[in-house]
Amino acid sequence: MCGLRLEARQANRVEGGGGGDSAMEPVLHGYRHSVYAWIARLVLREKGVAHGWREVDPFSPFVPDHYRALHPFGRVPVLVHREFVLYETCAIARYVDEAFEGPALQPAGARERARMQQIVSIVDSYAYRPMVRQVYTHSVFRPRLGRAADPAEVVAGLAAARTVLGALERLVAPPDSPRWAPTLADLHLAPLMGYFADAAEGHALLATYPRLAAWFAAMAAREAYRATEPRLP
Repeated sequence: MCGLRLEARQANRVEGGGGGDSAMEPVLHGYRHSVYAWIARLVLREKGVAHGWREVDPFSPFVPDHYRALHPFGRVPVLVHREFVLYETCAIARYVDEAFEGPALQPAGARERARMQQIVSIVDSYAYRPMVRQVYTHSVFRPRLGRAADPAEVVAGLAAARTVLGALERLVAPPDSPRWAPTLADLHLAPLMGYFADAAEGHALLATYPRLAAWFAAMAAREAYRATEPRLP
């Protein structure tokens, strides 16, 4: 969950689905390059929910009190829907799926839901640090912004990523399966994999896991992924 500076302006723009009363639409607070904010935006887009966006830097020393009133830990993202304030990405994703009309993003069966949650937990517990904070940050993000990077972090991240990729290779459902539709697991994993594959080293390693690479290619081709993908300068 990388960060820039909290911007003083309030609602920046409206994203997502069709028309409606913008005053009634949810507003997502997040940093545009945060993988977790991207996950929330991707869920909203796949669900077809129009929403506002407010830019926040969770690592700024100047995070104001009004934002900490929304999120006591000062992180991103936060979803505000009328009087309802919700933080933590998994909670936001489930709320969006259950509170709004649109395609179901959670499977019906107990085993399928358990597998969905397993993949989400793998991303948060084992994948985020090596694949984003180490490989992507030090191979792509810091160099692109002219900041110092540590090649040793990339090496360590790639080593840890092998175990993660091996586990996901066995768990992801191939998009060419009959009646396949993306779930919250796919939408939680895709942004992280997108950042990882943006690094040349990550892209090369992902290619050695054919099932996972095919899954990611299909996810990256979806309209919602392309529409929400962050762009570095």
